[in-house]
Amino acid sequence: MKAQTGRVYVNRTLNLKRINYIGFDMDHTLIRYNSRAFEELTHRVLLNKLIQDKGYPDIIRKLAFDFDQVIRGLVIDIHRGNILKLSRHAAIRVSYHGLTPITYSQQRKLYKSAYVDLGDPGFEIINTTFSIAFCGLFAQLVDLKDKLEHQTLPDYGTIAGDLNSCLDRAHRDGSLKDEVANNLDTYIVKDEEVVRGLQRYKMHGKKIFIVTNSDFHYTKLLLDYSINPYLKGETWEKFFEIVITSADKPRFFYDNLKFLKINPSNGTMTNLTGKIGPGVYQGGCANIFTSDLNLTADEILYIGDHIYGDVVRLKKDCAWRTALVVEELGDEIDKLTKAQPFIEQINQLMEQKLPLEIEIDQLISAKIENGKTEVDETINRLLGKISEIDKRIAPLIKSQQEIFNARWGDVMRVGIEESFFAYQMERYACIYMAKIKDLLELSPRTYFRSAKRLMPHEVTPQLED
Repeated sequence: MKAQTGRVYVNRTLNLKRINYIGFDMDHTLIRYNSRAFEELTHRVLLNKLIQDKGYPDIIRKLAFDFDQVIRGLVIDIHRGNILKLSRHAAIRVSYHGLTPITYSQQRKLYKSAYVDLGDPGFEIINTTFSIAFCGLFAQLVDLKDKLEHQTLPDYGTIAGDLNSCLDRAHRDGSLKDEVANNLDTYIVKDEEVVRGLQRYKMHGKKIFIVTNSDFHYTKLLLDYSINPYLKGETWEKFFEIVITSADKPRFFYDNLKFLKINPSNGTMTNLTGKIGPGVYQGGCANIFTSDLNLTADEILYIGDHIYGDVVRLKKDCAWRTALVVEELGDEIDKLTKAQPFIEQINQLMEQKLPLEIEIDQLISAKIENGKTEVDETINRLLGKISEIDKRIAPLIKSQQEIFNARWGDVMRVGIEESFFAYQMERYACIYMAKIKDLLELSPRTYFRSAKRLMPHEVTPQLED
């Protein structure tokens, strides 16, 4: 059971009165993007680079962008060309080869135990909305490769490597950022209420800082556009206590790199010789940040959108308090409400099915132990009832899933289990929300209390009653 305060959901008790520094990732956290527009741009840029830089055939230009083709939290099997959705235990529950569904029997042949070792470099996790275009295009290219009579595309592993290379280059050479800079209204969502919320938190003595992987010039561009217009003459350089650019997260959280001090008026940099203080910086690390400011880990709350780069490694290596922005969450909750009638019908049918399964098990046990062959007719009759119930459940499950994503279902669940993404979020994020405005609308003195979580042995007696 999840506790909630407003639209902020609580995994781990967190008292904001004890938080002195609140940090934000910039892209997709402090600064919201029009994700569909940005990922469509990314898809287009990747296609151009694959053709121009990697020699891919011009036929790939026909691959149309589809934002709903994949969801966050999926895992790419690079060498097999497969995309997988995992349960909290890393068991494969849904799988596609490119755009083609993999049947259960095919999946068992491919993966044997159907559990994935995510430490294997052959698997890549889609941790952020920034990876939607990458994953979707990988699926399309795998599908196209399989359909082409003359193999003009490389093997699946090379396709994945080429996509990664082109995406990295697109972020470095300005292919993406220049387009955003020239069309800020198209790609960036301005929100005055976020600035007002930050001002209110500052009134309560909270120090607000930014740690972003974006370089100084891009950071300045977005903050000038999204923050300055609402500061009434003040600028973001003075508004934020500290701004750290080119942070190279998650390395920022576990390495011991030094800071460079940035002059925000011209972007020039010098070595930081003393302790870090108010200002704009490049690089550095969380260890120096914490020690120079004489902070303890539980005085700092950091909010980001990347489950691994902003939350998992931070929690493991620094023990700061953590919050995750899950952009899809608002839509997921709306769809969950729409799906509730189907969920209730499924639960009712399962309540009818479970006693029948128990009765069959008892009859078969009696047959084995006592040689009672006269139970065969009863067993067959009960199996028929179960089959009829299953026929009624199947279309309900399909209807429920299609409310979310026709291919993958909802982000947070896979069947009755939590998805691997939801498991990571629950384990490493103290709180989570759809957007930071949901947090900033609450009092800076809010005490987030986690709900009691029932263990299986606590739930089962209730079900039996």
